[in-house]
Amino acid sequence: MSWRAECRQADRSGDSAMSTARDDSPGARKCVACSADSAEPVMTDQDGYCPSCGQRVAVDRDHMKEDLGQVAGVSDRGLRHSRNEDAMHFAVAETTSGPVAVAIVSDGVSSAPRPDEASWTAVNTGITVLAEGAERGEDPAEVSKMAVKAAGRAVTELADAGGAPAATYLSAIVSQRQITVCWLGDSRAYWLAANSPVQAGPDATIDITGGSKRVTRDDSLAEEIVAAGLATMDEAMASPQAHVITRWLGADLPDPEAHVEQFSPSGPGVLLLCSDGLWNYRPEAAELAAMAMPAALTRPLDASADLAKFAIDSGGLDNITVVIIPFPPRADASAANNHHG
Repeated sequence: MSWRAECRQADRSGDSAMSTARDDSPGARKCVACSADSAEPVMTDQDGYCPSCGQRVAVDRDHMKEDLGQVAGVSDRGLRHSRNEDAMHFAVAETTSGPVAVAIVSDGVSSAPRPDEASWTAVNTGITVLAEGAERGEDPAEVSKMAVKAAGRAVTELADAGGAPAATYLSAIVSQRQITVCWLGDSRAYWLAANSPVQAGPDATIDITGGSKRVTRDDSLAEEIVAAGLATMDEAMASPQAHVITRWLGADLPDPEAHVEQFSPSGPGVLLLCSDGLWNYRPEAAELAAMAMPAALTRPLDASADLAKFAIDSGGLDNITVVIIPFPPRADASAANNHHG
């Protein structure tokens, strides 16, 4: 298995508005009890369990950042929530056609029990399916469907007598020639074009010729109200029920049908994945592009951090997750290119 994934502790310099940081990758967490009796730290397995005593090590996800060069992201608790119920994970698969970036963003449903566990389970289950499928050169649309189904099964298995945890799901596969997006819920994907116009390719399921554009359509009451012609988007979003979602991962909605969109941009740009903690403050693609570009093309971590900070400075009412994938993925891109001095 040659695909790689990584999670780094946040660099706190110049980041005073964001919440306290800890490294949240399972492989980077150590069992406090067992490490105290060992000359070397006893690290957890990929699911966060100590191989020595079998106990699950607690997770602190208040602020996370990940940087693989071809894809980078930031997730933050925000200012009003007591914990971060968002999750993100991504990897880079090395193929004969060049690197393929895969990523998942998930937002736990706060009205359901253990939303943080639901989102964490979704991203960690789905990313393996995406990365291994990309590495094998399988059809990205089919791989995306397999990944969301696997994530759905894993989240469904979390249900117990206390209720059914639930989460949104948003994934992306970005190869040298094509972008594939799959989703359930209201986490969003945006195409941010470096230049306009950019063609979407002959097999595209979405038109991006107008430049930067939202790729996803929310599974929400607000979106349904607008689609039915009953209100404008601004009117619908002002409703207390605006963020009620109509599709999600969880035992209380068995086997939901996920959406899949594909396009092949004729020019450079970036794919932005985010939770509603960002897009609540900047829903329009053109406005997000004005904030993120052109830095996002070569410094996706910096651009992700800037967007997350913007959401916090705007009120930080929700958890915020921002993932940026430059297109096309560059073979020479590395995490080192994105580090602050």
